Amino acid sequence: MEMKRERMDWHSFFASQARVMAARSTCTRLQVGCVVVRDKRIIASGYNGSIHGDEHCVDVGCKVVDGHCVRAIHAEQNALLQCARFGIAAEGADLYVTHTPCLTCTKSLIQAGIRRVFYEFEYRPDPYAMELLSKAGVVVEQVRSRLDLLV
Repeated sequence: MEMKRERMDWHSFFASQARVMAARSTCTRLQVGCVVVRDKRIIASGYNGSIHGDEHCVDVGCKVVDGHCVRAIHAEQNALLQCARFGIAAEGADLYVTHTPCLTCTKSLIQAGIRRVFYEFEYRPDPYAMELLSKAGVVVEQVRSRLDLLV
């Protein structure tokens, strides 16, 4: 008798992709991943870690200044910069990210034209970031990855 397997919905699928991207992170403090999606297609992705050519925190430790690692670039920034580097417009796209965006990333997402942000885990939510997202009309919603459905 054949058992019918459960199929992931789109939100769970893209949230799971963000979780997989986080596995590439070179940050020792928090692994964050994201994907930029338009028309149910991933157009860019990112994870937090060092810039091209620099040492990685997992290899040499974090470079902490005022409580923040200044060596790392955030997953959302990496994804938006990937769009810029390859000439892909982020305008009107959705962003799936493992953790709530920080204030700086929030401002970048708004400026890039991201229309919806889906996150799985709350991490140091910034009230002003949420206010800016609301003012900009960016929908913010918590979603759940479903890596448990993978073979």
